[in-house]
Amino acid sequence: MTSLDDKQLARLTELLGGDVAVLTMELQRGVVGDGALMKALVDEVERVGVRRAAGRLCTSARAHGVPVVHCTAENRPDGIGATDNCKVFAMNARLRRDTGSTPIDQGTQGARLVPELGPESTDVVVSRIHGMTPFTSTSLDQILRNMGIRTIVVTGVSVNLGILGTVISAIDLGYRVVLVRDAVCGVPAEYADAVIDNTLSLLATVVHLDDVLSVWN
Repeated sequence: MTSLDDKQLARLTELLGGDVAVLTMELQRGVVGDGALMKALVDEVERVGVRRAAGRLCTSARAHGVPVVHCTAENRPDGIGATDNCKVFAMNARLRRDTGSTPIDQGTQGARLVPELGPESTDVVVSRIHGMTPFTSTSLDQILRNMGIRTIVVTGVSVNLGILGTVISAIDLGYRVVLVRDAVCGVPAEYADAVIDNTLSLLATVVHLDDVLSVWN
């Protein structure tokens, strides 16, 4: 049951027309599951129910012919192509020096999507070995444009880093963005809420999963 008024529902219905795709951000086992580097993020994903919500979103999208695109981050086992030019990447580099690997090394279980997302054979997976956001230095923009996509529905982690960058990049590239509030999170939770309320709400149409499902159903 949607909580939107008639005007909001009409706008969301327009956005979720035939030129829309669902975008998941780094919902991988080595990011939000067992063995992830940031335990606090894993706990917040569990508290919010991001994995289950994203899974329901993807299932409904597929049932209604909406493409699902998974944006993933991976590291080569030898570390080539990565850098430590920020604190987050430096944490990964330090872990590789200490243990010889990272939780999202290519070919490992950690690099795979969480079970709730599949992927299904119709899904598209766009991986990167560098950068904080999926539009930079990947074919994501070209793939979406070739599919005729104008609106992306965003879910995943984390609000204060990857999701924020994804939304800004998408807006800069001319896409319309729908952010599913109960299918994203970040840490600390209070800061993630502030980012959504004070920044992302100015860029994207922020709704809940039930709002999206109500339109598609």
